[in-house]
Amino acid sequence: MPAGLAVIAVTYGLARYGFGLFLPQLRSEFGITPGTAGGIAAGSYLAFCLTALLAQRWVGRDRARAALWLAGSTAAAGSAAVASAPSTAVLTVGVLVAGSGAGAATPALVAAVSATVRPAAESRAQAVVNSGTGAGVVAGGLLVLSVPGQWRWAWAGFAVLALAATRAADRRTAWPSAARRRDAARAPLRALTRPLVAAVLGGAGCAGVWTFGRDLLTDDGALSDGATGLLWCVLGAAGLAGGLSGDVVARVGLRRAWAGAATVAAAAVLVLAAAPGSPVPAGLALAGFGCSFVVLSGVLLAWGAHRLPAAAPQAAAVLFIGLTVGQAAGALVLGAVADATGTPASFVVAAGLLAAAATAAEPRRAAHHRPVQRLARACEG
Repeated sequence: MPAGLAVIAVTYGLARYGFGLFLPQLRSEFGITPGTAGGIAAGSYLAFCLTALLAQRWVGRDRARAALWLAGSTAAAGSAAVASAPSTAVLTVGVLVAGSGAGAATPALVAAVSATVRPAAESRAQAVVNSGTGAGVVAGGLLVLSVPGQWRWAWAGFAVLALAATRAADRRTAWPSAARRRDAARAPLRALTRPLVAAVLGGAGCAGVWTFGRDLLTDDGALSDGATGLLWCVLGAAGLAGGLSGDVVARVGLRRAWAGAATVAAAAVLVLAAAPGSPVPAGLALAGFGCSFVVLSGVLLAWGAHRLPAAAPQAAAVLFIGLTVGQAAGALVLGAVADATGTPASFVVAAGLLAAAATAAEPRRAAHHRPVQRLARACEG
């Protein structure tokens, strides 16, 4: 579903993660400190959670189409507010509203894909749509390269793209039935305890790159806007490879897929902390992080569908809320560490959180010894 991928690209890669991408310009314009930036990012993540909770309820009540439009309209409204912000207060509100849209996008699109794509291809389609984050990050990096000082026009463009992508996805979707809604309403969400813990830890560790990554490259690494814009494109392009996460889960299982991706992300964050001013190591690290992050989120989709096959959209909402709660907490903690000891030290803390997340995957008996074919069928679910 190209239209669904476009919705994820604009709501996640641009409206949600655009704050970190444009943080150097925003800090210059509004005098934002790392601690304040962490607080704004945390607020955006919490706004995401509120929207995701609302979308989860709507999807469970056969209102997935309304959830899709909630995603697109909030991303558009928030981006427009950022584009026209005259003060830090208005900027903060805009970032919060813009970032909230992604919370509704995931459950709405999981429902859309499930209703539109044939069952045998569903797991792969979900992963491909989820990889739209990488496409959005590439688009943001290209904007920085082509018009580095025009961040207001960039955010205005995000608003237009959000509405256009949402309309296209709506027109191309067959929405789920009321019968599926009744099945989903009986799903026991307590089955998501373990993946929820893993999601929170992973989100906390990933917050470093998404909030402070470009700031680290620009300030500590002293790289130019052009160089950091190009590196951001590398991050996004590698994220597109995360669209293979459905195939990875089917081949190696949930446990290995999650642990491997979290370990790669931790190593990438450490390399960034050690060499933010060296373009080649930094580029390799961002590529590793971009791919592993999208794989992590794709594994969460498969994990939720495996645990609750009758309620995949609701499971996705719960797990992505966990991921985002982790990102909010991580942004606050890492921002405080950056204020106290410097941004590179905060990235070392982030790597430790990701290493802890790698240990939180499914027990071996549940995820590794089960035959691959049976697991693949469950994830298609």
